Amino acid sequence: MNFFSTRGGGPVSLDEALRKGIASDGGLYLPEQLPKFALADFVDANTMPEVATILLRPFFVASALKNDLQQIVAETFSFPIPTTRLPIAGQDVSMLELYHGPTAAFKDVGAGFLAACLSRLEGNVESPLTILVATSGDTGGAVAAAFDKRPGMRVVVLFPDGRVSDRQAHQLCCWSDNVLSLKVQGAFDDCQALVKAAMSDPALSAEHRFSSANSINIGRLLPQCTYYAQASLLHHRRTGKMPGFIVPTGNLGNASACIMAREMGLPVGPIIFATNSNRTIVDYFDSLEWLPRDSLQTLASAMDVGDPSNMERLRHLIGEADVLREQVTVSSVDDEQIGAAIKQDFAEFGFATCPHTATASHVWRQLAIDQTESHDWILVATAHPAKFETIVEPLIGEAVALPPELEEILSRPAHSISIEPNLDSLATALQGQ
Repeated sequence: MNFFSTRGGGPVSLDEALRKGIASDGGLYLPEQLPKFALADFVDANTMPEVATILLRPFFVASALKNDLQQIVAETFSFPIPTTRLPIAGQDVSMLELYHGPTAAFKDVGAGFLAACLSRLEGNVESPLTILVATSGDTGGAVAAAFDKRPGMRVVVLFPDGRVSDRQAHQLCCWSDNVLSLKVQGAFDDCQALVKAAMSDPALSAEHRFSSANSINIGRLLPQCTYYAQASLLHHRRTGKMPGFIVPTGNLGNASACIMAREMGLPVGPIIFATNSNRTIVDYFDSLEWLPRDSLQTLASAMDVGDPSNMERLRHLIGEADVLREQVTVSSVDDEQIGAAIKQDFAEFGFATCPHTATASHVWRQLAIDQTESHDWILVATAHPAKFETIVEPLIGEAVALPPELEEILSRPAHSISIEPNLDSLATALQGQ
């Protein structure tokens, strides 16, 4: 299977798309054509690894990793990803729990998959592959954990200083010598722009052998399609219905994976994007003009993105706003609504939700009666609430227990370097490592 840039470049193999992360012309890779599946293809697939192997096999037909696929899948999905029914009378509503991995966030799936692939493709100790990752909170920690201590791999994490929670910041900065953590004096969009600029710079790219682990890398999205496939298949087997999904989204990678799963024939019903007060996507659907802007700081910090990269993929895959809004809807949730949803989730569900997951639960509660009556819904829970204790605990009136994995990470010493949001400052930091 060949991959092409959204800007026309290519073809390249899956292995090359994984290595490069972003195309030479600045575009994002998509397969020439998505495979199509029937429900019968998954009749004997009951576990996440079994579903993943079937779903991903067409992408690996010509890959050097073809014979490693089952082991890659086993490494990626080494932790549970349950879909839990919620105690809602008269409605079939579930929560897809994506926060049981090493860093308690959904990014562990894509990061683990990329690490399993790239360490097999590369792993050259003499000339390490440098993974650049911009993060608004969770991506950097997941990528650092996945690549930590892997031979021939170096990770450079760029995060906006003061715009992530203290626990998020700690898990970005507590890794081995092959991880460089950089506090950027700016917003997430500055971090993302730096990654793109560095990867587009011929001299820097040649010197450091850059790749990306942000959701601009197709290797992040492919395994994320799997949990939408698994959740929708299990729901369809149980009810005969195609569930709708409400997906909290910032850079649109996780949301794009849900759409890709539906495009491949999985029984995914209506899709709703839940955003915070960063309304770029909402305004695009309303005005039909794509107008990126500076990001706003919100309670749902990992979604604070003013220029979502993966919109370029969605526009290429589905169409412009007039077509896209027929395929998916989007709703913006402000901080006051997030806080109210966290309180209500705790009261109704019996457990705490993080600010990002709360955007999905708020959107679900605002659905019209015909939407709740005609569809079952799966709310996507993207992070553990213990990562946002300063927000969640005052709202619910009690402490949120740390999962063991997060407790171990927070016990490690942290170290980072502060840089200005420009390429010269990044190049200096790279040289100094």
